[in-house]
Amino acid sequence: MTAPPAGGSPPEPAAGAPAGTPPPRPVLPAGPASTRVDRWVWAVRLTKTRALAAAACRAGHVRVNGDRAKPATSVKVGDEVRVRGEGPERIVEVAHVLERRVGPGPAATAYLDHTPAPPPPEQVAVAAQRDRGAGRPTKRERREIDRLRGREH
Repeated sequence: MTAPPAGGSPPEPAAGAPAGTPPPRPVLPAGPASTRVDRWVWAVRLTKTRALAAAACRAGHVRVNGDRAKPATSVKVGDEVRVRGEGPERIVEVAHVLERRVGPGPAATAYLDHTPAPPPPEQVAVAAQRDRGAGRPTKRERREIDRLRGREH
């Protein structure tokens, strides 16, 4: 008799499934054909709260199919949603429309993540520092900084 793998007993296959098959993926509730982008971004856990999702939309940090999205912009299956928030910009494709927040497992199946992998640490440029007393960047300097960081609006 062999010992179970470290971490507990092996997952049991679903009733009627042949041995050796992976456990079933979480089943998502049937959703509508479309929903508001702020609700969907919150439901799939790209933001912590719905208020933060709506604020990100109003600030222009959410794009649907390349266009800036207002909180009430509708999303449907197949739409590309880009969310710029904490960390790098997330690029996801809507695979399932959700209106209610679900757990992390089912939420991950509601979208296809097309976010590029982060560059290795040796390729990351050192953050530029302003001279002490130089003050805030001007509008022109800020646009140049955004252009260098790849955040053109």
